Amino acid sequence: MENLSAGILRLLNKLGFFARTLGAVGAFIKNRNVSLRVLVMQIYFTFVQAMGISTLLALGIGGAINAIGLPVLERISQQQLVYSLLIIIITRELGPLLTAFIVIARSATAIATEIASMVINHEVEAYISVGVDPIEYLAAPRFLGVTISVFLLNIYFSVFGLAGSFAVAQVFHIIPADYYFSSLLNNLSIQDIFISIVKSLFFGMLISIVAVTEGLSVERASTEVPVAGLRAVSTAFAGCIAVNIMLSAMFYIVF
Repeated sequence: MENLSAGILRLLNKLGFFARTLGAVGAFIKNRNVSLRVLVMQIYFTFVQAMGISTLLALGIGGAINAIGLPVLERISQQQLVYSLLIIIITRELGPLLTAFIVIARSATAIATEIASMVINHEVEAYISVGVDPIEYLAAPRFLGVTISVFLLNIYFSVFGLAGSFAVAQVFHIIPADYYFSSLLNNLSIQDIFISIVKSLFFGMLISIVAVTEGLSVERASTEVPVAGLRAVSTAFAGCIAVNIMLSAMFYIVF
């Protein structure tokens, strides 16, 4: 019962911090203060530097779907279903979740440990003492940076995942390029794009809020810094999986 109460309190704290951060985002955009550099660097670290591993994963998964799925579907004369399979797995389901996992592994830990170190070194108190809002200066640019990065990385992953499947199709099945891409477009719906975008935005907001709140939750001991990073990763993983299940269920019910 105590663990449940503590969990509910942590959830309420994160929801309250989320609402406070949304307000700070408006002030951050309006003021365009020096923390704009933090936003740019956050996008560079979270999106640009993650493009390499995202490319490898996307090409591998896209290629594997065609290499494994096409022969099976051909046996039952349903090879046309491979295009729907690619859209469902890469664009709608696996793409947003895998990009979120990449960002969690790379950025959630970094953000949580960085902010935890600032708390331990009394830098956050210094901001408050000179009248600087730490939520606007620290949380808002990271919130925007991570959310934008997950959105862009999801699109990037989908493009390269479909490109990987096309490459395998050319090597093993020699499918004409115009036929292949026209079949993909015919199976791609507005609903698929919508749910992919919604998932990436929710994942980005969740990851950033969890990372910042876990970083700010430390007190005075330097040993709390790596613990905050680990908590941010585990909480963000669990949260993204739960949100993914909820959004997918809502999507299949509505559409």
